[in-house]
Amino acid sequence: MSKRTPRNNNRRFTEGWYYRLTLPPPINESFVFIFSIEDAGRWVREDSIQCDKSAILSESGEEKKVTSRMQKLFGLFRPKYVKSPLTLACMQLLGPQDTYLVQSDEDDTKFWGWRYSQGFGCTFEWENDSMTSFVNEGRSREEDLKMIAAMTPEEWRERVRSGFQMLPFHLQGRLNGHDGTLGGVKAHQGIAGTAEFDLVIKPVAGWGDYPPLFSTEAVPSDQRIKGRNNYRQYSTAGWLASFPVFEPHWQITMAHARASGLVNWNGTLYEFEDAPFYGEKNWGGAFPTKWFWTQCNSFENYPDLAFTSGGGIRELPFSFLPGKRTETLGLIGIHYNGSFYEIVPWTGEMEWKVSPWGRWELRGRCTDKSGKNQFEAEIIAVTDEPGVLLRAPTKDKGMQYACRDSGFGSVILSLWLLEWASELNDFVRARGQAPLVDKARSAQCTVEVGGIPWNETWCVSSKMKQPMKGMVRLPYVVRGLVEKIRRRKK
Repeated sequence: MSKRTPRNNNRRFTEGWYYRLTLPPPINESFVFIFSIEDAGRWVREDSIQCDKSAILSESGEEKKVTSRMQKLFGLFRPKYVKSPLTLACMQLLGPQDTYLVQSDEDDTKFWGWRYSQGFGCTFEWENDSMTSFVNEGRSREEDLKMIAAMTPEEWRERVRSGFQMLPFHLQGRLNGHDGTLGGVKAHQGIAGTAEFDLVIKPVAGWGDYPPLFSTEAVPSDQRIKGRNNYRQYSTAGWLASFPVFEPHWQITMAHARASGLVNWNGTLYEFEDAPFYGEKNWGGAFPTKWFWTQCNSFENYPDLAFTSGGGIRELPFSFLPGKRTETLGLIGIHYNGSFYEIVPWTGEMEWKVSPWGRWELRGRCTDKSGKNQFEAEIIAVTDEPGVLLRAPTKDKGMQYACRDSGFGSVILSLWLLEWASELNDFVRARGQAPLVDKARSAQCTVEVGGIPWNETWCVSSKMKQPMKGMVRLPYVVRGLVEKIRRRKK
């Protein structure tokens, strides 16, 4: 059992974690686990500024009225601060047939998180006798409970009545909440519902090359990407995403993983072994104003294939200055047989056509000549399901209905290597070679649209302008130069 470290924030800030478990046929269901903490430790000024003293004594001892300028001069402005009304720790679960459960708590001291690795949790309710063996060292039971952070899985099962805990290789939770499609997000605002989950996780791929899940002999030797034995991982939205430059931030932590364990959803038990699992994190002031997102790692006949794609409108740095304050960017990330295929606007082209709901068409090419290989991808996802409205953090109103999701999208994915055609002065699909991935199919693709609704198909050719494009491309250029130097030495 470890203890929490409190933190404070002076600006609007939210952190969110998204995990998806896919149970292939014959079960053919998926579960989504969404955890978030908003405005942890944040205090905000009240609208009215109160001054502790409106008068000071003059040299003669008489009271002298203080002007606004004098109040500032003497530091007598002491505005009253209150806890942010948007502070909230929340657990949202999406289950069989897109059903939706939620539980939350406005006490942010119940939430804890590790700074440098994947560890966080929140205990909404403790078992009555959970602290009988804990030495309080002179503190009250309530104070002790607020100090507790990570527990071993065995301790967690014994002590926690409702809440969640994520460790690097273990996810646990008990929800005693309500139907999220009815009422609000806070306690007793909907029809009661319960869920419990306990998963052991084996990561396969993060965001970069990875040890293949299966032997690479399944891929013809002439189609394998050469020299990819460096399993370095990367920032999902470029290296600048590691710094407070863009809003919001997005990092895929597990593009591909395997999970074993159980989920109990309103009394129905699901047990599984080595089921596809996925994880990502978002953080910042709020979600994009408009976005789409798709993900799948459960394909027929392609067990070591996973993809994630997303696009949206995000704020640019220094958005307070005159001029354009946002940009529209998208990406496609594919993991297949140990190799990572990244299509982003700073190393190639990416475009999409996304309907208000029901169809996602994504295409892109990586044409960066400094890279080892060039490639092209096409992804088409559709769904006839109505989906379910989920909540997401908003800038001014906190957790609100902001996106529509479904775990029942049908997707087709194809991936080709490219070669240079001098007669066309462009890259073309490698002639005489079959696709790396030839129309891989799945009926378990998660699809999402969010933010400001749109009534017509959203068509975008994603482009990144200078100087940001050059800055984000810098690591790619450096790696290309290093590779050239190595080849010359050989």
